[in-house]
Amino acid sequence: MIDTHCHLEKEYYDDIDEIIGKCKNFGVDKIIVSGYNLDSSKEMLNLANKYDNIYATIGISPQDVDEASNNDLILLEELLKDKKVVGIGEIGLDYHYTKENKEKQKQLFITQLRLAKKYNLPVVIHSRDAINDTYEILKSENIECGTMHCYSGSLEYAHKFIDLGLYLSIGGVSTFKNAKEIKKVIENISLDNLLLETDSPYLAPEPHRGKKNYPYYIPLIAQNIANIKKISVDEVKNKTVLNTTKLFDI
Repeated sequence: MIDTHCHLEKEYYDDIDEIIGKCKNFGVDKIIVSGYNLDSSKEMLNLANKYDNIYATIGISPQDVDEASNNDLILLEELLKDKKVVGIGEIGLDYHYTKENKEKQKQLFITQLRLAKKYNLPVVIHSRDAINDTYEILKSENIECGTMHCYSGSLEYAHKFIDLGLYLSIGGVSTFKNAKEIKKVIENISLDNLLLETDSPYLAPEPHRGKKNYPYYIPLIAQNIANIKKISVDEVKNKTVLNTTKLFDI
């Protein structure tokens, strides 16, 4: 299995090497670590270069838009030339805490989408309380290669993003008892369009909800998808690995 999105930063974990070693015991063979600003992108890329089975996506998230400078984008583009970079993200829009910087968020989002097209890289999209603007920008920029990170939107928008050519990445929220909308999405969307992620250290799946998350919890998410779709967990594992390999070319 592959965890397509997590944040293995020293800020959150004291035992990163141990965690990575433990992943193989749970059948998690590869990990994609994700940056959300210049510093975290550098840290994740250094980690990816330390291990053969770890890859990195780098980018500046909407939460970091007010601190980001034009120089950060220049330096980010330099990092894109590293062979262990397999995508740009997480990037996107987030109106949950404030809408006052919406236009600034949109511009940063569009700039990084165009970087992704320039370097022929998939995008990893963060969207929170901004799903329609996210969709409209992706559509207008003709983005056809990427994934909706930790998807929690409606079935209607799931079909729209898939029609653009994007995957939906399923995380621990899908295991929560009250997560009716994402369960509906999993039930009705083909495995051809799904990826697995933990978003560690956040959003740990049941029975670890509310605690620190780890990449080796991926089997819990895979089993949950299998239960919802009434198929074998091996089918979920095999298909999501195939999808991930195809998208990120790893």
